[in-house]
Amino acid sequence: MTTTPPDDYQVLARKYRPSSFDDLLGHEVMVRTLRHAFEADRIAHAFILTGVRGVGKTTTARIMARALNYETDEVDRPTVDMKEEGKHCRAIAEGRHPDVIEMDAASRTGVDDIRELIEGVRYAPTVARYKVYIVDEVHMLTKNAFNAFLKTLEEPPPHVKFIFATTEIRKVPITVLSRCQRFDLKRFDGETLAGYLGEIADKEGVAAEEGALRILGRAAQGSVRDGLSLLDQAILSREGETIEAEAVRRMIGLADRSATWPLFTQVLKGETDEALASFRHQYDYGADPAEVLRDLLEVCHLATRVKAAGKDAARKGAGGPSDAEAAVALAEQLSVPALTRAWSLLMKALEETRSAPDPAAATEIGLIRLAYASALPTPAEVLSRASLPAGEEREGADPRRAAPEPPVPQAQKAADRPQTLAEIAALASANNDLILREEIERFVRLISLKGTKLTAALAEGAQEGLLGKLQAALIGWTGEPWDVERGDPGAAEPTLKEARARAIEEHPLVKEALKVFPGATIAKVRPLGSKE
Repeated sequence: MTTTPPDDYQVLARKYRPSSFDDLLGHEVMVRTLRHAFEADRIAHAFILTGVRGVGKTTTARIMARALNYETDEVDRPTVDMKEEGKHCRAIAEGRHPDVIEMDAASRTGVDDIRELIEGVRYAPTVARYKVYIVDEVHMLTKNAFNAFLKTLEEPPPHVKFIFATTEIRKVPITVLSRCQRFDLKRFDGETLAGYLGEIADKEGVAAEEGALRILGRAAQGSVRDGLSLLDQAILSREGETIEAEAVRRMIGLADRSATWPLFTQVLKGETDEALASFRHQYDYGADPAEVLRDLLEVCHLATRVKAAGKDAARKGAGGPSDAEAAVALAEQLSVPALTRAWSLLMKALEETRSAPDPAAATEIGLIRLAYASALPTPAEVLSRASLPAGEEREGADPRRAAPEPPVPQAQKAADRPQTLAEIAALASANNDLILREEIERFVRLISLKGTKLTAALAEGAQEGLLGKLQAALIGWTGEPWDVERGDPGAAEPTLKEARARAIEEHPLVKEALKVFPGATIAKVRPLGSKE
């Protein structure tokens, strides 16, 4: 007894892959340009499509190949209006047409591969109007391969068209770009993707909460393919008949969006205990620490946009009306310097979390650091307070609210800014961070210090995240956007501790003592007259 095998299941990303320009999501400018070119018979011989993963570069290339070779009983010319399946459409869509050659430059990068392509260019198409070469990830070709290709790309036979696709347009030589008509396929915003995923869910006969679709659209990060893959997973993992937001959040490892704004507010108010408890609650329910920080960065960005550009900027949030209302409310309480300082510290926390052996611990340290810094006044507030008579305090002053005073003049900032590594170490002491001062003196080798840009190397034994820790501390201490980066150790000065040791060794009295006691070492140095 024989049984008929079931039809092969197709994932949503393949099942709903567009087959014509009418099916494409977005990309209207490209379609309009091609329409005009086809109607005027001014078709370029080479095109290059660029964009992030999953925006439809390869799919668009196949649709373009179909449009170039479109042929029915009534139509026999290139067109973007493909109302019915043409003679070559199915074979092109399935990747088996003899005159549409697809090449993956990621695996065929050398000159020999390009020579094979150039050899085939000379021959006329077998059955179609044009011989179309689709080269995916074209930026992966070697320099020699690009050079071998240039002559053919500049003067190809009239029966040949090239369509290139790449995620790294900057790696494609300008000599190639100048010979191509370029189309930038933009990433899709979360709201557009959420609507599109809702349509696909309806076609599949699956109900989905609006919040679940919004989470999927945001998690896709502009990629339609990623969004469809996530929807596929959500359909299979749903507990009931409906895709629920909470289930999707657990599936992806996202933080509870409704808890992000309260967490952000707690941190900026300096409520460390509450903030850590809120983070741990999300973490215990499956939220990825890095995702928690990314959500905090997103709401920080939205609140800053509202503060700088007004309430209309709140519409850009991925969380919909609830995000917009929260952003407007928070922006009324905070100043732009306070928000930008929060952004810098969250960025540093995300960087450390990604590389930390314990991401949750790194996130907690980042939240504590931000909570500590949020209680510090901005430079404008410091200047304003300094102008008050001794013992007085501005009524209702709140370091987290917008300061009406003008910003601190740049000259004043420069005067108060540490100018040397020793002054930075002293600043650490002034802020009661004696552990960081010790680390600065023992492990930081200065390369250059210009304004708020510090370049340094690390001595042996230093913790990997020391420079990031120092940057965050400087931002908190000064209220300015410091940039601390790692440089060439060969150009670095000795550490402060090494410099002191050398100065002691070069002192005339020490030199004389070492002559008297050959082989002796300096065990301890204390000031003259000290009773230690």
